[in-house]
Amino acid sequence: MEGDVLGKKSVKGKVQVPGDKSISHRAAIFGAMAVGKTVIHGYLTGEDCLHTLSCLEALGVQIDRQEKTVIINGTGWKNLREPKTVLDVGNSGTTMRLLLGVLAAQPFYTVLSGDKSLNERPMRRVSIPLTEMGARFDGRENGNKAPLSVRGNALRPITYQSPAASAQVKSAILLAGLQTEGVTTVVEPVASRDHTERMIEAFGGSIDTNGTRHSVKGRQKLIGTEIVVPGDFSSAAFLIAAALVTENSVLTIENVGINPTRTGMLTILKQMGANIELFNQRELNREPVCDILVRSSALKGTVIEGAVIPRLIDEIPILALIASQAEGRTVIKDAGELKVKETNRIQTVVSELKKLGVDIEATDDGMIIEGDPDKVLSGGVVNAYGDHRMAMMLMVASLISADPLVILEAESAAVSFPGFDRLLSAITRD
Repeated sequence: MEGDVLGKKSVKGKVQVPGDKSISHRAAIFGAMAVGKTVIHGYLTGEDCLHTLSCLEALGVQIDRQEKTVIINGTGWKNLREPKTVLDVGNSGTTMRLLLGVLAAQPFYTVLSGDKSLNERPMRRVSIPLTEMGARFDGRENGNKAPLSVRGNALRPITYQSPAASAQVKSAILLAGLQTEGVTTVVEPVASRDHTERMIEAFGGSIDTNGTRHSVKGRQKLIGTEIVVPGDFSSAAFLIAAALVTENSVLTIENVGINPTRTGMLTILKQMGANIELFNQRELNREPVCDILVRSSALKGTVIEGAVIPRLIDEIPILALIASQAEGRTVIKDAGELKVKETNRIQTVVSELKKLGVDIEATDDGMIIEGDPDKVLSGGVVNAYGDHRMAMMLMVASLISADPLVILEAESAAVSFPGFDRLLSAITRD
């Protein structure tokens, strides 16, 4: 994409974003484990979620993919079958980690692999608790990296003290626990996103949650249901940013999921002085949803740290860009998790924003940005490194760049937001 001088562009209109990626993954997996038909409206057709469907089909699940819905004919977790080939998860860490939880309790052998980037991401934090339950894993670096093999087993329940807040680790253990005789418990140091807990109840299951302690009874029968997937807040974040950092912008984003474990970015933006309104609030399959109205705003730097980090970890790349247009310093701490995302996002965010003239420095667990509301970014060639969130962040940066911006590997945005470039162009005004 290309951009002109700051102030020459704005964003205006009323839009919707694709379905929530986290909810789409879970709706498909729970639909496969349930008995009966599950109809998923608004399923995200990004590459990650399509890999989840393909993996489930390889496990014997019958799936009907229609234009705007996905229909899963579930026969229960007892009727999954051994795949005839390696399960390809593409670039989707969520697919791999959640399926490890499902497969750990299955009485057969499975091998999972992904693309070059995915196969460099750590998996031991999931395999360690699942091994403690009785599953067997093998893979590169002593089972830490894919390709990974899983030899499922009749598992034993555990109480697992998770060393870090991770929805993927928690979900993998709960998915295994649902198939295991007895009560399985996960305790987190701080709360991570809770879509799995809500999904268990949406499918007629039960879960006992007390603070950051989550327990499930095993051998539960899940029942197929109808799921409406709300718009993905992490996708909406890039459009929110576009409206905030351009001049004279007014943008409404409809039907966005605002699960409180996901909306730490809203908390931080309010601290920074953002003009954002939430209205038409309601619930869809136990998930809170609303419309979001965003206007151009004069922002101030802030400190982003501690318990809010798990609630905005995927939004840090776009928050770094927003901070570059705020008055004063923004410090991001406690975000070491960024190093094991699709890329090392501390390194890539800092390197690519530096190319555009942003005053930004990396730290061991985050970054420091010296913001300037009058800053006009430079153009040039930048690289998304195959990371969808980097690609979208750089597309938003093009709106406030003085010269054209060439984004290498920009097509990676399709992982979570197919057509983001076209939508951004459609709402941009000179």
